Amino acid sequence: MNNRILSKCNYIFHLSGFILSLFILVFTSSCDGPRTKELLGDQTNVKSIDLPEIEEKGKLTILAENSSISFFIYRGKKMGFEYELLKEYAHHIGVDIEVKIVRNLDNMIGLLNAGEGDMIACNYAMNPNRMKYINFSKPYMHSPLVLVQRKPDGWEKMHPEKVNKLMLRDLLNLAHKKIPVWRNSSYYLRLINLQDEICDTIYIQAQDGKKSTEEMIELVSEGEIDYTVTEKNVALINQRFLENIDIKTFLSVDQKIGFGMRKTSPLLKASFDQWLAKFKHKKAFKHIYAKYFIKEDLTVQAQYGLSSLKGQLSNYDKFFKKAAKKYDFEWLLLASVSYHESRFNPNARGFGGAYSIMQFMPGTGPKYGVYPNSSVEVQINGGAKKLGKDYLSWEMIPDREQREKFTLATYNAGRSHIEDAQRLAEKHGMDPLKWDDNVEVMMLNLSKAQYYRDPVVKNGALRGARTYRYVRKIYAQYLEWKTIFN
Repeated sequence: MNNRILSKCNYIFHLSGFILSLFILVFTSSCDGPRTKELLGDQTNVKSIDLPEIEEKGKLTILAENSSISFFIYRGKKMGFEYELLKEYAHHIGVDIEVKIVRNLDNMIGLLNAGEGDMIACNYAMNPNRMKYINFSKPYMHSPLVLVQRKPDGWEKMHPEKVNKLMLRDLLNLAHKKIPVWRNSSYYLRLINLQDEICDTIYIQAQDGKKSTEEMIELVSEGEIDYTVTEKNVALINQRFLENIDIKTFLSVDQKIGFGMRKTSPLLKASFDQWLAKFKHKKAFKHIYAKYFIKEDLTVQAQYGLSSLKGQLSNYDKFFKKAAKKYDFEWLLLASVSYHESRFNPNARGFGGAYSIMQFMPGTGPKYGVYPNSSVEVQINGGAKKLGKDYLSWEMIPDREQREKFTLATYNAGRSHIEDAQRLAEKHGMDPLKWDDNVEVMMLNLSKAQYYRDPVVKNGALRGARTYRYVRKIYAQYLEWKTIFN
């Protein structure tokens, strides 16, 4: 019986292999038509722009996507692992860096070869098809593909082993699952191969390059889809913001991730590869890597948590009260922000290099007199000053509670993104002066292409779900403490 099943499976393997080969032949032939010319550009007229021309114009132009790995703006600061690497390289060759956001990833290669940019920076995995049209730098990272799935409802109260048992771990169970992924990606090709390996059908839902992988991950988190696929490095960053996603199911060996360059830019490639080989051994590289991929253990932070003393919230209550009074801000709300940001840990280090008990970004802290080595009192005073300033800036909000929520959102995401959400709210018939069920809804939508590409949005995409949850969690904590301590 087992032999007959095996024979049947082998037959299916051979048949599926034939069909797949036929599909690839047809697909490759179609790729020589008008659609490929649209995506890849005119391959007979690739621009000859190399290192000397880049140095002469004084800027290195990168083609990026709006994502955590590539490029984004967080609390008013330009960020992105790839952006920071290429900024260091641009400084090395003595030029500025320019970022061009590409709305459709399918157009990356065509735009590069047309001279619209000098390097592709979008967590680009190397594969033979892409290497027909462009060169790649030496890999700056290796990362396997993982399945992104949603943890069960109530997972926070479950034992980790129980959560793990409810997750899809056996790849055979991918059979008949619907998995949307970007068509022109390594994810798509890997799922096709997995069908052969498990001898069954996976319903691969091919997406165009207009919907980013991070948008797909958010859809998993929100329950709109059940699965998607991405590289582990992308998944790790997204798990910081979306705690209900699981990324422990591996689908492949390590993929090589690098920067794309024109084949007519050999000097740029040689220069960058030489620089990267040396830079990867420097402390600066390790620092940039840690900012994005090494998450601080919350069990270490826990030692700084809530005070065990009766009637006392933390060991720093006197500093919270003093600073809040100075800047006319609710001390329990100030403390709630601190607890959420660092668990009252003055030595905390967070995403993007954030530091202190109030988690200031490196470019913001000094404006409020806060540095990594500042005392706890100075750290709290700086946080109160920032929150008090943000609160005063929302004087047009008539309701105090709504104004406090706008203040929290500003502390988390920066003023410019909140104003984008206000403009969207007004455009869609909502109240731009009310956070609850109005502006907060548009904050959520700022991660969706149809919204962040709207002309009223001036500052691009934002992981709005993080700010949405940030405001709700902190304000709920504040109200709870208010009933206890007042």
